[in-house]
Amino acid sequence: MIKGKQRILSLMQQYGIFIAFVALVAVFGIARFDTFLTLSNMINVMRQVSINGIMAIGMTLVIITAGIDLSVGSMLAFTAIVACSFAHPGDYPVIVSIVIALAIGAALGFFNGIVIAKGKVPPFIVTLGMLTIARGLTQIFSGGRPVNNLSESFNFIGGGMIGFLPIPVLIFVIVIAIGWFILNKTRFGRYIYAIGGNMQTAKVSGINVNKVLIGVYSIMGLLCGLAGLVLSARVETATAIAGTGYELDAIAAVYIGGASTSGGKGTIMGTVIGVLIMGVLSNGLDLTGVSSYYQQVIKGLIIIGAVLLDLNSKSKKAN
Repeated sequence: MIKGKQRILSLMQQYGIFIAFVALVAVFGIARFDTFLTLSNMINVMRQVSINGIMAIGMTLVIITAGIDLSVGSMLAFTAIVACSFAHPGDYPVIVSIVIALAIGAALGFFNGIVIAKGKVPPFIVTLGMLTIARGLTQIFSGGRPVNNLSESFNFIGGGMIGFLPIPVLIFVIVIAIGWFILNKTRFGRYIYAIGGNMQTAKVSGINVNKVLIGVYSIMGLLCGLAGLVLSARVETATAIAGTGYELDAIAAVYIGGASTSGGKGTIMGTVIGVLIMGVLSNGLDLTGVSSYYQQVIKGLIIIGAVLLDLNSKSKKAN
């Protein structure tokens, strides 16, 4: 009897997040069976979560190292508004905007990584500072004005389709595959887990901790640049306030997906489920007529619940 309960608890810990996702889909499927489970709505959900999902993949790497990045929304806004300035019809090929966004994002992330790794400043403080810096740079560059009149080739990044699959979803899937490969099939991925598990032990083992941390935050910045491209191309404009609050959604998706607040734990697929849970929840609540104010409360409670589950599982292992 005891072994049976332990087995059930073990399965719940291992697959609980997936079970919760399936249950959520089932609830909204029953509540709004006429609209929720339609192919068009499912594609719409995937399109909606793609931007947060792209950033959440990078945030997974950061959080596994026991770090945090509060600047992702601001980096997204700055990379987007600079890239869009080079995306007017007849100005430059679309590849120029893409390279600029990715390069600026990676450079901002590299700066975060350098200060965290070399300066030994806590990630919370560094990225909080970058949040303000990048938002200020966005205002300076744009003068507070939106950048629009973008070329069709640029807008295709956010609004185009390949068959029935939107381009943002395709980009998200590619980022998932690359993120999974990095974490599960490379030495760099093993080092990320080792640093999050115990940084001092990782150093003693010969791991170049500074190099890994700089790499992780650079990847995070690059993905912010990619997300900025997708967002601005989707809405066909870039604004100085774009990405506000996006850091909270990315962090929430990672924690809901099973990552640990103390590092060393987390998976790409868990994060993907976390992203989908947030997307399905928002979409389902919208379809059932629940106010956006209540939605914020519900999301906040889910985040707290995910962290409590993590802390509870740690305390049981300790005992």
